Amino acid sequence: MKNETSALTRSSDKALRKVILTVLLLNLAYFFIEFAVAQYIGSVSLFADSIDFLEDASINFLILIALGWSLKGRARVGQFLALVLFVPVSALLWTAWQKFHSPLAPEPWFLSITGMGALIINAFCALLLSKYRHHSGSLTRAAFLSARNDVMANIAIILAGVITLYWRSGWPDLIVGLAIACMNIDAAKEIWEAASKEKL
Repeated sequence: MKNETSALTRSSDKALRKVILTVLLLNLAYFFIEFAVAQYIGSVSLFADSIDFLEDASINFLILIALGWSLKGRARVGQFLALVLFVPVSALLWTAWQKFHSPLAPEPWFLSITGMGALIINAFCALLLSKYRHHSGSLTRAAFLSARNDVMANIAIILAGVITLYWRSGWPDLIVGLAIACMNIDAAKEIWEAASKEKL
């Protein structure tokens, strides 16, 4: 019975590793795309979301190397990941501050189309991770929460692009960028709490 349970666990861990690696590579690839577009059109929300993609790639990389660790070891990494989630917030706030006094409107079509691409990537990643979100405690929860939150952020980016198409202002883009920062803070809090419980 023990051998069967051990074999099932190993099989589940192997499947999870494949999912995490897929999510990691997708996030890293789209980071470069979204970052380039954000710089090209001067978008705060795309810049924030591109940093999110890099952050998600980092989270999934850490999950890959920590999957075989003890529960306490995974909890420590989970707490570290919660702190990692604050990195894009800092970058975003600096960019938003620079744009605040002169919120120029980004090109709406690039904004919406890039946001749609991000939505597809994040929705696919969230779907892949959904059945594993309780598999390894705070680690996979971190990856799932991040992908789920990014889906909501991407919908907001698309709407910002549509609004900007009719109302040529940089405020919708700036507001969405700040909303993404708030979502990251909330996700970080949830992950920290989950990891803290695992250490007990």
